[in-house]
Amino acid sequence: MTMSDPQSYEILIVPEFADDKAPATGEGATGASVRGAASTGSDGGGPGAAIRSAVVTATGETGETGYPRYAGDGMVADIDPRTKAVEGLLVDGSELAYGLSARVAERAAEA
Repeated sequence: MTMSDPQSYEILIVPEFADDKAPATGEGATGASVRGAASTGSDGGGPGAAIRSAVVTATGETGETGYPRYAGDGMVADIDPRTKAVEGLLVDGSELAYGLSARVAERAAEA
């Protein structure tokens, strides 16, 4: 990992099976689909329709995938800093369940 790589990310776990045209339901729903809300959040910055999220920070190690490793809040992830793709992920020590997807959310710069 180089010093130009981000030191932390927010990972969102979202249902992959959601219909892009299905409206959100519940208090504070904006009508955004799960997929649409996942990348930017229903309010433009929050986790949106994610069922779980975690802020992971750089460990200084390289994961089995060859990408920098990040850990925190029960998640260990290998993230490609160029594409922001989650290349490997353990949630509470287990692989991600079928039907779920991991996304990297935009985070405001730390002060």
